[in-house]
Amino acid sequence: MSAATPLPVLFVSHGAPTFAIEPSLAGPQLAALGRALPAAEAVLVVSPHWMTQGGVRVTASPLPETIHDFGGFPRDLYALRYPAAGHPALAACTAELLAQAGYQAGTDPRRGLDHGAWVPLRHLYPEAQVPVFQVSLPQPLDPAGALAFGRALAPLRGQGVLIVGSGSMTHNLYEFRGHGGGDAPYVAQFTQWVREATRNAMRDGDVQPLIDYRRLAPHAERAHPTDEHFLPLLVAIGAAAAGEPLQVIDGGITYGILSMESYVIGQYRHDQPVAA
Repeated sequence: MSAATPLPVLFVSHGAPTFAIEPSLAGPQLAALGRALPAAEAVLVVSPHWMTQGGVRVTASPLPETIHDFGGFPRDLYALRYPAAGHPALAACTAELLAQAGYQAGTDPRRGLDHGAWVPLRHLYPEAQVPVFQVSLPQPLDPAGALAFGRALAPLRGQGVLIVGSGSMTHNLYEFRGHGGGDAPYVAQFTQWVREATRNAMRDGDVQPLIDYRRLAPHAERAHPTDEHFLPLLVAIGAAAAGEPLQVIDGGITYGILSMESYVIGQYRHDQPVAA
């Protein structure tokens, strides 16, 4: 793969923070994907756990801290660190690119990596060998705006940047702690609808159903009482182009309500499939 070939784009469901220590079905698949992907200069992550008002911020720390931005989980989680380097030069380039696209953008030399970034990256790149930086999601943001934001980031793919939209295919925290066991049927129904809508979007460019998912998708408001964990999928699709291949990584369902489905969009060479 030549340096000019755009890297793929990923949408990753990061699930609950416990995904860091409970890989289940999704973790090994992300690890296999990380071994199969072409070498990246850096990973850019957008996460619903960093949304900023009044502009966009880009992490520019050369050694970003591991942020434990959650509470009430096992103590082992709070001892974990993800020691990837940052990439201040690419962070500055990203801020400039976003400014050219009309966003108020600047760098943040102090911000670390939130769990939407480091939890899935522990599986994708367990050796933390690839530099990582984050871009905040502008707030307020709707699905159409998330697509536009992804389009603004798309040129970075040709500079060796792996763009990762880290969210969750389903994300109902009201049910997370109170679910009585077994997989809730609505989770699979919503996931299947999104899978087909994403396939259609990548095949023919019709993104309108995904923009209007809250009205069209089955159980959308139950799967996502609020939008923020769905928006990284729209960012990833916006950073891709119609006609690029879509690979589905079926990560199963954890805790009965969290679909761990992830996507790879774009061409890459791999020795073995990472998903059926």
